[in-house]
Amino acid sequence: MRGKDFWTPARSRQGGEALLVEDIGALLRDRKETLAVAESCTGGKVGDMMTDVPGSSDYFLGGIISYGNQAKIDLLGVSRETLETKGAVSEDVAIQMANGVREKLGSTYGIGITGIAGPKGGSRTKPVGLVYIAVASLNGAICERNVFTGSRTDVKRVAAEHSLQMLHKFISR
Repeated sequence: MRGKDFWTPARSRQGGEALLVEDIGALLRDRKETLAVAESCTGGKVGDMMTDVPGSSDYFLGGIISYGNQAKIDLLGVSRETLETKGAVSEDVAIQMANGVREKLGSTYGIGITGIAGPKGGSRTKPVGLVYIAVASLNGAICERNVFTGSRTDVKRVAAEHSLQMLHKFISR
């Protein structure tokens, strides 16, 4: 059984209600576009949500779970200097992750998610629940700073859902 937020309704282009992940899939399929994801604090939840839709292999190319900094560097091309100066949980890293996975897997769009799911690891400037989410394409990137509340599981779930809402808005513009 899925939580109600997982299946956030999105107004479909045909005017009826559609599941957000299904509407994203329909948009990507219709446009012959693709998606790849780079996840840190969400641990693969976005990829899991996307692949719950039958036929998602038409537009979902895959994901990289880059939990550690070295994986971010080696697999996604995140700058070591950025990690040292801004930290792993930063706008710059989220954007580099989104662009890195897009380039590595050859997709039209990339999502990058990095944050502190908790319950430990936060600080005054970077509290538990802080998550940066970036969506990138060849035409640029957007990034949002979010502070989600709840348990570790809640933060991971809400961050994954929010990333798909951001993607939907990004590709629908």
